[in-house]
Amino acid sequence: MFPAKDKLTICFAHAAYQMQARFEARNTGIRNFQVWAYDDLVKRVGEADIVVVSGMWKNDLIPHAGKLKFIQSISSGMDQYSREQLGAKGVRLASAAGVNARAVAEHAIALILAVFRRLPEARDNQHRKMWRGMIGDLGQREDELGGKTLLVVGMGRIGSHLALLAKAFGMKVIGIRRDPSQGENGADSIYGMGDLVSLVPQADIVALTCALTPETTGLMSKAAFAAMKPSSIFVNVARGKVADEAALIDTMQHNRIWAAAIDVTADEPLPQPSPLWTMPNVFVTPHTAGETRAYEDNVLDILTENLDRLWRGETALRNQVL
Repeated sequence: MFPAKDKLTICFAHAAYQMQARFEARNTGIRNFQVWAYDDLVKRVGEADIVVVSGMWKNDLIPHAGKLKFIQSISSGMDQYSREQLGAKGVRLASAAGVNARAVAEHAIALILAVFRRLPEARDNQHRKMWRGMIGDLGQREDELGGKTLLVVGMGRIGSHLALLAKAFGMKVIGIRRDPSQGENGADSIYGMGDLVSLVPQADIVALTCALTPETTGLMSKAAFAAMKPSSIFVNVARGKVADEAALIDTMQHNRIWAAAIDVTADEPLPQPSPLWTMPNVFVTPHTAGETRAYEDNVLDILTENLDRLWRGETALRNQVL
């Protein structure tokens, strides 16, 4: 039985997000507490019927979580949760898919514009108090997006919104998704994941927006990077492991494409020895694509809806995983 409202305790677990403060502002009367570090989560997870968490979750917590009935993930990525272990304990699980789709798509466009308009270089020049002159070499100038072809790998909520934004700039959009029969979702044409390498040569921009799954791990392979046009750019707002990072580094070290703009890396934080930090043709943001001032409240809207469904005894949850 799922606990009644007056018997329920929620644990919010995140190192930065103000989940408890935003929840308290809703005046639900539900008992709750927040932990900011993993060690504290280990100590207190046994008190919680519900855990609202993302990157702090480790499956080693399961034996300590005797009361746990439901996990509401704060993120859309779900690779940190063992569905087998949670399912064996009867713990329900829902993602926050779509909670930041607009923000991530806008970030992808911002990365694309930053590269095409050479904004990182302009910022560096500003710090050096250097006023760059006009450039005679056409290949080194700023460029415009109109008429360019964008290949979007993953045509879900993020990818479809990115396609919409790209169309506003006058771009052609080629989409790739797991099941092309589900439709274009805003792209001009749609293909399956297996078509990636053959489609890459058509693209001025290759953007990853898909979830990390066994099928998509390493999807942007050495062969895919090798097939990119020398004038093209690579953008990743998905997960770092969707791309072969060694192949990306090799591609950028040898200047085989114009630039890369990435919000995610295989290991996060990006290790200090990584050459991605200092490559002049790589622009890195620290996994902030999904950041928005409304993030906490967007997640809490999903949590609240799922609580209502659980209290009504419904079997289906919003963004249900388990």
